[in-house]
Amino acid sequence: MNGVELFLLGRVLMKIGEDALPEPPGGEGRYAGSARLVLIVASDIAAHPDSSVGEIAARTGLPQSQVSTAVARLKEAGSAQAVPDPADRRRVLVRPAPGVSDRVAEVRASRVESALAAALGTDDPQRLTEIEAALDVLARHLMPGPGRG
Repeated sequence: MNGVELFLLGRVLMKIGEDALPEPPGGEGRYAGSARLVLIVASDIAAHPDSSVGEIAARTGLPQSQVSTAVARLKEAGSAQAVPDPADRRRVLVRPAPGVSDRVAEVRASRVESALAAALGTDDPQRLTEIEAALDVLARHLMPGPGRG
């Protein structure tokens, strides 16, 4: 596998992951922007709590308008909070919400089986089990987190 193939595989995996996510309340089209953008922003907020929208935009490379939209979605879902900056009351800082919201629990509980089957064009249990096992190996070795690596 070369770098281009790996990049393209990554894009395919992101699409399958997006398809596996449950729809937010209110359905698609309610907010501009994809689940991918919301997950990028949520990940940045978790890694850098108490950041401004501008700081998140600078770190992620996303336009500030897309970060603002993602933050609005995260706040509505109960996943993030916006608080006044104690150093400058005109600024707002974004941080993860304490606890796990119903939406976060729903997203974390979602499984990839049906999205994976749709992407593969098969519901062959043996093939799906084999590919899910390969994905588990990749996650264990490549994703940061407790008990991984």
